[in-house]
Parts: sequence; structure tokens; C-alpha cells
Amino acid sequence: MRGLLCCLVLLFLLQPWESQLQLAGPRCHTGPLDLVFVIDSSRSVRPFEFETMRQFLVGLLRGLNVGPNATRVGVIQYSSQVQSVFPLRAFSRREDMERAIRDLVPLAQGTMTGLAIQYAMNVAFSVAEGARPPEERVPRVAVIVTDGRPQDRVAEVAAQARARGIEIYAVGVQRADVGSLRAMASPPLDEHVFLVESFDLIQEFGLQFQSRLCAIDLCAEGTHGCEHHCVNSPGSYFCHCQVGFVLQQDQRSCRAIDYCSFGNHSCQHECVSTPGGPRCHCREGHDLQPDGRSCQVRDLCNGVDHGCEFQCVSEGLSYRCLCPEGRQLQADGKSCDRCREGHVDLVLLVDGSKSVRPQNFELVKRFVNQIVDFLDVSPEGTRVGLVQFSSRVRTEFPLGRYGTAAEVKQAVLAMEYMERGTMTGLALRHMVEHSFSEAQGARPRALNVPRVGLVFTDGRSQDDISVWAARAKEEGIVMYAVGVGKAVEAELREIASEPAELHVSYAPDFGTMTHLLQNLRGSICPEEGISAGTELRSPCECESLVEFQGRTLGALESLTLNLAQLTARLEHLENQLANQK
Repeated sequence: MRGLLCCLVLLFLLQPWESQLQLAGPRCHTGPLDLVFVIDSSRSVRPFEFETMRQFLVGLLRGLNVGPNATRVGVIQYSSQVQSVFPLRAFSRREDMERAIRDLVPLAQGTMTGLAIQYAMNVAFSVAEGARPPEERVPRVAVIVTDGRPQDRVAEVAAQARARGIEIYAVGVQRADVGSLRAMASPPLDEHVFLVESFDLIQEFGLQFQSRLCAIDLCAEGTHGCEHHCVNSPGSYFCHCQVGFVLQQDQRSCRAIDYCSFGNHSCQHECVSTPGGPRCHCREGHDLQPDGRSCQVRDLCNGVDHGCEFQCVSEGLSYRCLCPEGRQLQADGKSCDRCREGHVDLVLLVDGSKSVRPQNFELVKRFVNQIVDFLDVSPEGTRVGLVQFSSRVRTEFPLGRYGTAAEVKQAVLAMEYMERGTMTGLALRHMVEHSFSEAQGARPRALNVPRVGLVFTDGRSQDDISVWAARAKEEGIVMYAVGVGKAVEAELREIASEPAELHVSYAPDFGTMTHLLQNLRGSICPEEGISAGTELRSPCECESLVEFQGRTLGALESLTLNLAQLTARLEHLENQLANQK
């Protein structure tokens, strides 16, 4: 009962000045207007004060000639966020506007006035929201009502709004910051800045504002010396500049806005002022990143068909091809010579979990084929097997199935993405128990063919890896671990053979995996191998020792001959120097 009585008393107190606004004079009929009220509904505005502001809006509406071809009205409220109460296009009847204003619920958060001005400029006064197109020259007026200090910057965004032809009235109530009001308002400030002691006195602004709306179109008489545009203002006029220009102190001439004079706007290289605002520009050989501020050296390797067999390296305005260590770039500048022939049984364990994603899985397959490119794939040389794992394990092809690099690469490309989980431990167990068995194509241990396992993963394993990671190394398998993105370093080091620095590789994302290929050598591409077709023998057998001794003696004889030739050459040069003296 007490609450109902308070409401009745409040409405009674508010009624006189609301009626006063209604009876202040006839409604405006002189021309169309797009009018947007920007209302502060932060927590500092107490409930009875917000109710006063609500009644102020209702009373002000009753003094306007509202209609699609006359005054269009929009209302937005703001605190820490901005909310459109209704746009300019929403209502053509005053009764509908009043109903929406009376249903308004305050946001009761912070005071982001700059954010509200930005919204009004970009959204509320857009043609899509109901504002008339600029070519129709309909005045755009924003009335900002606030009771406090903005928690964000207002000067720069308000200047942009004014430069777009929006006339801003700044109404401060009670605790409002005068400096912020002056930074927001249009010139002349004494006609656009209002400071009232309390919400109860806000009707004073309402009466003055209403009288200014009822004015003739002074711009119809001429340009009044405006360099760009003359814009009719309620009770007056003002000069308006085109987009990208700002009004000078004479309030008539215009100059281009140098947005970069306010700072470099976080541009890594250069800030460039354009009519549409500041833009970041990168120096030659660099590309602007999606954040619009940072620059990155142009990676031509991603934008051209470079044809590099192993790795493409971008160098600003050009690129070059690289080969892995131990291999030479051929005369075409793109292809590499083959690895020295060697016997290796290589099993690749590829993560096919859901986190990899289909497009990245295609990059993984291309990465695997780049490894195959520098191997001597043959039944007598390097044999390659491939296992994909997720929540389960699937052998894509065993070691003994394909005898050429082309066959292996074709099978890799045909591999289908599994998705689901990441059971790395299960995959390691499958490799140890099955992949390196003679039934799957691995050569007998008696032949001493190196066994190499390479695990490729992008995340944390969902099962334990410790037992089978240790078991793999106990079985004499040389283990490599390649991690991408969210791969866990501790797991990679536990999988890999020692030293971890030579057997663990990591890339932050799938697009930068190529550089890892240089690290995957050693056992995968041995520096010294056994020629294809040669019988494998123990290095400790007598015949092997004799063969080694013969090769060593031959090498020493060759070195002795080279040394003798070098000595003779030096003696000849000394004689020539002596004769010159």
C-alpha cells in the first residue's frame, strides 16, 4: 500500500512540468528531423531519477510533430552496454513511442558513454534503422542525457559523429562531468551544453530544446559561407564537412582529418590517414594481419606454386627452395637428390582425433608425403607403414605392402579421417605388438635393420602412454615425437628417444609444420647406409672387418696422394716468389 502511495505522489509531482512541456507552444511543422535520445541508465541513476527522465521524454514527445515525413524519433539507453529501446523506423504514432518508453527497464551497470555515441553514429542513425539518406539533407540530432563521468573516451568518437553531420546536445544532470559534456557537444557550446542540478529540473532543458526545434530552415536562404554543406539546426544552422574532414575554428571551412596525429593507433609499421579513418600500412615485403594493425613478412611460399620438393623459404619479395641436411639442391633449384640408400623400417603413427579437424588432417597427409619424398622407398631400402589412431587404432597399410614412394604417397592421400578421441597409449601398444612384426613386413632382427617410429599428435592423450612408450624403446625402436598446437611437451618427451632435443619437434599450428622436416633425419634418412641388394652382414664378422680395412687403406692412399700434390704446388709457388725478389 505504501509503495502504491509513493507512486501516486511521484506521478502527481511530475505532472505539472510534463503538462508544461505540452502547453509550451504548437508542435513543430517546419521540416523533417531525425531525433535520437541517448539515455544514461547506469547504476548511479536512482530509480526515482530514472522515472523523472522517463516522464521528461514523454512530455517532450507531446510537443513534437511526429510522423514518417516529419520528426522521426529513436531512443537508446546505455550503461556498460547499449540497448536500442526503439529505432527511428519503429513508430510513426506518438502513443506507441510513449508506451515503449513507459515499459523501459534500466540497465543499472557502468557508464560507457563513448560506446553509446559510437552505436548512435554507426547504427541508430543508419538508413537501415530508419534515418533519412544523407542526400535528403534531413538534420540528425542526438540528445545525450547523463548524470556522471564516462568510463571510456568520448572526445574522438564524438568528433567523428559531428563530422558525419550529427548535431549533439549534451545534457548533464547533478553529478555530470562538465568537461566530458563539452567534449561531446556540437558548437557553439553555450547552445548545446546544459547542466541542471537535479533530474527534477530537467524540464528546463526540455522547454529550451522544444523552442529550438520549432525553427525555419535557415540553410534555404543560402550556404552562409559553409565550404562543404550548410545543415539546418533547430533555431539555427551549422556548417558540415564531408566524411574525412573536420570543421575549422572559423566554423565554416574544412580540413582533412589527420587521424594519425592522435597517435599511431597501435600500427606496427605506419599509420595512414584516410577519409574513412586511420588505417595501418605495412612496409614493402610485409602483409597486414587480420587484426588490422600488426605486420608479417610476406610468405610468398603460401601464395605461389613454388614447386619446392622439400621446403620453401620466403625472403620478402622472393623465395628459395631448401633441402634437408645431407641432401643437395639440384640444378632446377627445386628438387633434391635422394637420401643415401639405407635400410630402415619406418612406422608412422598419425593422430586422427576430432581436435585435428578435416582441413588440418589434409595438411598432415601432405606433411607425411613430404617425409616420404626424401626416403629411398623400396623392399630392400626403406619400408614405410602407417597407423591412424583416435579412440581406436587402424593400420592404414603395413610395412611390407608398398615398394615405391609413389605407391606410399597414393595410399596416404587415400587415408580417411577417423575423428573421435586421442588414445595415444593404445596406438603405441599396437605399434610395438603388431606394426614391427615380420607378419606386417618388418625385417628380422638378425638383419639389424633400424626400426623407427614417428608419432604425430596435436593434443593430450586420453589414456596412459608411459608403459608402451618405455616398451617401444626397450624393443630397440628409435622413437620420434612430433607435436602441433595443444600437444603436451611432457608427453612428447616421454614418447621420444634420448636425447629428447633431437627426437622431439613442435609446431604452433598446422600451417607451420614444414620446418619440422629438417629435424626428422638421422635414423629416418641415415647418413651412411647399405646399398640396395647387398647381403646384410654383422659388422663383427671377419669378412666385414677385412672389407672395412680395405676401404680404410684405400682412403689413406688417396689422402697421401693429395698431400703430395699439395706439397709440390706449395714448393712451386715458393720458387716463383724467390725469383721475383
